[in-house]
Amino acid sequence: MPDFGSIGIGGIGAGPILFMAIFLFFWISLTPFVDLTGEATLDPSAGNSNRLNQIVSLSLFAGTLCYGIFHPLRATILQPRALLLPMFGWFLFVSLISSHPMLGIKAVILTVMATINASIYLLMPNSERQFAKMLAIGTLIMLATAYYGIVFKPELSIHQLSELREPMNAGMWRGHFPHKNSAAAAMVVAAFFGLFVMSVWSRLAGIAIIVLSVVFLMHTGGKTSSAMLPAILILAWMFERVRFLRIPIVIGGVGLFNLFAVGSAVFRPLGNFVTSLGIDATFTNRADIWRFAFDALAQNPITGYGIKAFWQTQELVYGGGNVETWAVAAANGHNSYLDIALMAGIPGLVMTLLWVLVLPLRDISRLSPAIEHSPLTRLFIRVWLYLIFNAGLESLFFEGGNLLWFTFLFCLYGLRFQSSATLTEDRAAPAERPAPHV
Repeated sequence: MPDFGSIGIGGIGAGPILFMAIFLFFWISLTPFVDLTGEATLDPSAGNSNRLNQIVSLSLFAGTLCYGIFHPLRATILQPRALLLPMFGWFLFVSLISSHPMLGIKAVILTVMATINASIYLLMPNSERQFAKMLAIGTLIMLATAYYGIVFKPELSIHQLSELREPMNAGMWRGHFPHKNSAAAAMVVAAFFGLFVMSVWSRLAGIAIIVLSVVFLMHTGGKTSSAMLPAILILAWMFERVRFLRIPIVIGGVGLFNLFAVGSAVFRPLGNFVTSLGIDATFTNRADIWRFAFDALAQNPITGYGIKAFWQTQELVYGGGNVETWAVAAANGHNSYLDIALMAGIPGLVMTLLWVLVLPLRDISRLSPAIEHSPLTRLFIRVWLYLIFNAGLESLFFEGGNLLWFTFLFCLYGLRFQSSATLTEDRAAPAERPAPHV
């Protein structure tokens, strides 16, 4: 990563202000505490961005872009362009030939904006310590908002029996998030933030973040996220210390995870095997969605159906397919890899895998020992590992306004910046590599 000491425009203070504004925009949003009992939750058009949200989003993007353009490291914006430009160009092409081109064009624009924001985001703090401090403040504000809802707005912060879409979640905490699964995933990432804050800025603040996050996580009922928190910490520890396991953990691990999850829904013998292990082979009723998605993908494997032009479209929800399966009413495919294949075909999936799996592995392989074992790199690796595995059960890739997607993006850029710092260091003094530290 670029030297934090050289980052930021001295005296202006625009960086920290923009950093906090963007953090709170993603982690709290302008519309917290969504009412899930209204009939609008069943409408495919529900949840569309309101005018205020659009204005704030564009304003933050404009401010971030201006900050980045005038920054000494502006060449890092939207890198690696050799991959991203063809990938976004392909997304635009498959959207233009889809049944809903305007939905796709809007989604691609939002995705590019989020990527540009993320590529500039880590240029805003003046130091690693300031980054940890702002991360701590933002996370504590988020946690305070979530707990405020539990205490003072329980009908909007705890799932209710009166909810139309998933009344079976009654009693589970969601805070200001729209769903318990979103809350659970956010709390896992917040716990990673807490561990980083403990190491770099304040042990007390870090412990508070970890405790508050874990307690909330336990009340969300998110079994997968609860299990993945300790699992990812162990996996990240192995990833950091045993170099030859890195490719098997990422490529093999993600592949096997998706094989056992999605594969068990499509291939009955594999599903029976997973069941024999004592695992729910439906993965909480996701199996019907995955079978339906695979059937649809088989009909259009090259160009897919266009960005945002499959799930929750009028013709899918109201086309009569619910007689055969309820999956036509699903909000998404509950698998990021399957969803990107549905939207952009196999070429889109391949380019996405190169960006989110292969390039980070390359960047990590280039790190010097001192940077490789630093708390900052450890944070980026933990978040990256968690979200590439969580993507096997949830849809988060290329969701422009999704806090997990934005956090994932800036951690991808964090790994890239760390790698660039090592390469710069090697060119400047190849014989003076710093000693490793933990």
